Amino acid sequence: MKSELAQEVHRAFEVIQAGGIILYPTDTVWGIGCDATNEAAVQKIYALKQREESKSMIVLMHSERLVHSVFHQIPEVAWQLLEFATKPTTLILDHPKNVAANLISADNSLGMRLVTEPFCYQLMERMKRPLVSTSANISGAPTPNTYHQIHPDIVQGVDYVVQLHHDRVTSKPSTIIKLTLDAQVTVIRK
Repeated sequence: MKSELAQEVHRAFEVIQAGGIILYPTDTVWGIGCDATNEAAVQKIYALKQREESKSMIVLMHSERLVHSVFHQIPEVAWQLLEFATKPTTLILDHPKNVAANLISADNSLGMRLVTEPFCYQLMERMKRPLVSTSANISGAPTPNTYHQIHPDIVQGVDYVVQLHHDRVTSKPSTIIKLTLDAQVTVIRK
């Protein structure tokens, strides 16, 4: 018999494979996600969140191999920041590739975070692709701290709600740091 975690990974994977979007717990807050290579699925998330496409979303990854498959070049300082980070850290890096065009910012960058949270990790291991992650709120509304604070329009608007950690109070969103290939470092959110 499969564990609850394995069952949820399997269900979410099937929805994502079919081009759907999911509501799921991340290493920080509840997120809305899809296959980061599926432009139509990414568009569904923008529509659900009532968010302008100019406000890009991030992707989660589970391995260095996946990071290398999405970015042409990765500054050495990126690996150092990730290694020594004491809390979840999102890095915005230049020149992404192999992802949906509507995920890439106008300045040709993309935010990414390496995660080890079991659900996300195992799902991406099955997908072999990055997972879109954006907070589970209507654009401009506060980020919910628990599953029960998520707006009903979000819950009803996704194709699948992961049945894990509904009672967990989530931590703050990640630190966000922008790194350019010419070694400029900008802290966007602490």
